[in-house]
This record gives sequence, structure tokens and C-alpha cells, in this order.
Amino acid sequence: MKLRFVITGGPGGGKTTLLDALAARGYRVMPEVARRIIKGRLAAGLAPRPDPVCFARAILNSDMQQYQAATAHDDITFFDRGVPDALYMLDLESAITEGEAAELIQRFSYNDRVFLLPPWEAIYGTDTERDQTFEESVAVFEGIKRWYSRWGYDTVEVPRAGVEARVSFILKALGHPRRDSVSMVAAPRSY
Repeated sequence: MKLRFVITGGPGGGKTTLLDALAARGYRVMPEVARRIIKGRLAAGLAPRPDPVCFARAILNSDMQQYQAATAHDDITFFDRGVPDALYMLDLESAITEGEAAELIQRFSYNDRVFLLPPWEAIYGTDTERDQTFEESVAVFEGIKRWYSRWGYDTVEVPRAGVEARVSFILKALGHPRRDSVSMVAAPRSY
């Protein structure tokens, strides 16, 4: 079983909170790189995002590095978005061919089950790194869902519920991995 799991969806669906809760339980997590890139740009006095293609390529490069880092471990790793998310951004901009996307999808493969956090207006908010509207979040969610399905992933929608219920849902979907059979080490959060 591939031990690399993607948690994805539109902006503001609760991914970071969910991943923080998984990390608190001892699971290895990889943070979303887009926020790190945006924070770095803001700190340098730049616009939050470069043009969409440059932004997607920067995310893709960082996502590939995170993926490679996770292969050094034999334990479950949860990713706040994955390589396919950046490829989706490039596809939207017609900046990658289907062949290039297919090669990267195959090379950077995750567990077949991808967890999608649906748009949730009750918890949605903007901040310095998230400036999309709720409607844009819904559009991203629908596009990401189609994109992962297109590449053969089984997309599992995580219910809108409290964070502990969401954690339980994911762990149950994984068959409740036993803590003593899996090394549980949280990766440092590098925002």
C-alpha cells in the first residue's frame, strides 16, 4: 500500500487544521507549499503571487521536493495538496501537455485514495495568503475533484464536521493503522 496520502480541495476547506490534528496524533504531514511561497513573496515586498504559470511551477517544484523527502520514510505521510494539484494549475493555463502531466502523475504517485475537503462556507475566511472568494473555492474544489478522478484516483469526500470527526473519518477509511506498526513522526512545519 502506498503510504503517501493527499488531502486536497478548494481553499478554506479546513485542510491545514485537519493536517495539524493529524500531526498532533503523531502522523507525518507535509504542509501546503503555496502558503509558504506567498508568505515569502509578501515578506520580500512582492505581490502575493507571480503570474499563474510561474506560481504553479514554483509550487510543482516544491511539491516534488516534498514527495522525494517523504520517500525516505516507511510511514504514513499526509500531504496538504500534492503534485497533481500543481499540474492542475498548469493545465488550467495550458502550460503543460497531457503527456507531460501523465509522466509526472506516474512518477509522483500517491495512494489511490485522495481525501477531498469540500467547500464549507461556515468556516471559510480569507487572510493574507488566501484571497479567493468562496465561489472561487467551490470552483477549485470541483476542478480538483475532476482532475484527480481523470488520473484514476478514488476521491473520497471528507464530511463537513469538527476536526476530530474528520480525523476519525480518515483514519477509519485507512483501516485504523495501528500506532505500534507504523512509525509516527511529525515533519516540521516550515511556514
